[in-house]
Amino acid sequence: MPNHTKELNRKIGLLQATAINMTDMVGIGPFVVLYMVIQISGGPHFLYAWLVGAGLSFADALIWSELGAKYPLAGGSYNFLKVAYGKEKWGRLLSFLYVWQTLIQAPLVMASAAIGFAEYVSFFYPIGFWNEKLISGGLIILVIILLYRKIEDIGRLSIVLWISMLILFSWIIIGGFSQGHMLQPIVHINDGLVLDQIFFVALGQASVKTIYSFLGYYNVCYLGGEIVNPGKNIPRSMLISVIGIAILYFALNLSITSVIPWKEAGENKYVVSQFIQTISGGRSANLATLLILVVAFSSLFSATLGYSRVPYAAGKDGAFFPVFAKLHPTKNFPVVSLLFLGSLAFVFSFLFKMKHAIDGILAMRILVQFVAQAIGVVLLRKRNGSSHLPFKMWLYPLPVVVSVLIWIYIFISTGQAAFWAILFIGAGLGIFFLAKQWWIREIQ
Repeated sequence: MPNHTKELNRKIGLLQATAINMTDMVGIGPFVVLYMVIQISGGPHFLYAWLVGAGLSFADALIWSELGAKYPLAGGSYNFLKVAYGKEKWGRLLSFLYVWQTLIQAPLVMASAAIGFAEYVSFFYPIGFWNEKLISGGLIILVIILLYRKIEDIGRLSIVLWISMLILFSWIIIGGFSQGHMLQPIVHINDGLVLDQIFFVALGQASVKTIYSFLGYYNVCYLGGEIVNPGKNIPRSMLISVIGIAILYFALNLSITSVIPWKEAGENKYVVSQFIQTISGGRSANLATLLILVVAFSSLFSATLGYSRVPYAAGKDGAFFPVFAKLHPTKNFPVVSLLFLGSLAFVFSFLFKMKHAIDGILAMRILVQFVAQAIGVVLLRKRNGSSHLPFKMWLYPLPVVVSVLIWIYIFISTGQAAFWAILFIGAGLGIFFLAKQWWIREIQ
């Protein structure tokens, strides 16, 4: 068996970690799902879907913070599940299933960012289906090339991309504020609202899209082995990211729908660019669209960076194919893991549409990762207590209860994607029990 002596370096501070998280969270998500959320909701109460996304993200971030501060290693959930459920028992199976589904959902996340980027390019000029696919595939290749470097260089680049994101949001929010009507969407939020089954079905489906836009608040946990002072910086970066992005998202929605009526906004795929065009003209809209594309690229960059550490951690631990544990000989990053996920994302960018990718991303992860991880925190506290924890979630166990209930609600709301996710998990179970004697050694 190979002896992997090289280790990742702790070079990422709080500012860089927060920048990586926030750029991963935003990306193309809010710009391409904003009209979808309004359309699905069918009324000014679409804002409630953003409240669900923010509430779930905050509660779940507290769970990730407690785990990430205590177990700051590459791979994030892979390590959390293994420790919580026992290295020689269920933890071995669940951590394998997490890596197994990561091989699909991580490239789906990467592909969705690239697909959204390519679709938004059509704001300038209709480029056609195959040109969109060529752009999305080429973007993934570019990101892999840019990530082919040392982690400290990546941290500096992330800050530059993060600043671009803040400039864009500031422009949109100030533009809406200058019109003097930003509170109108809140005043009318309950117009026509009926709390019936139709509302809760629509809320769940719309929340799938908003939660997609919040995903990434935990990216720093995948880079746990590269974070400086992780006991403090991991929780801080996550909570700052969730609170900051929630404020930006609400301000974004209020700003846009205070200028463009919600009915019109729900029919416009490029509603953010249209908003800028309405308040500032065509040239400004073109510039804003360029910034949207930069932010989308930033998310793809950050997501690919974080996910590449998951198969690496499992391979290094002996719980997955050992080849994934290979680090680049001079630049010290998981080279095989990066190239494998990037290659699959390239293929997915040609196969999927945006809305299908979003449902698949959520459904694939909820049971094995988010729900199992939340329950795992309870198991760890019962087994080990909480006095030794660098960070303790607030109001325990309320965040756990809230997270599990909402995640199950969202899982059901993904519809057909939930069925395929269960099938894929079943396939992973079969592969685990059939193949473990061939290529999985005992976890030490």
